[in-house]
Amino acid sequence: MDIFLKVLLLIFSVGLIAVVLLQKGKSAGLSGAISGGAEHLFGKTKARGMELVLQRVTVGLAAGFFIMSIIVAIVID
Repeated sequence: MDIFLKVLLLIFSVGLIAVVLLQKGKSAGLSGAISGGAEHLFGKTKARGMELVLQRVTVGLAAGFFIMSIIVAIVID
């Protein structure tokens, strides 16, 4: 059981890293910060297609990673 949970946590962590690296940057350096990077924060632009899929997969994997981290910490203790 202990090894299974650790392997599952490893899968979540590698998947989360891969999905985050597949996403595009939201702003291009200093020009994005000056020209209205806050628009992305408040949702003025809608994500479509692959961006939306990657965003939802990232949220799912992040939630799974945090839950698995807590479970592994409790079980190993």
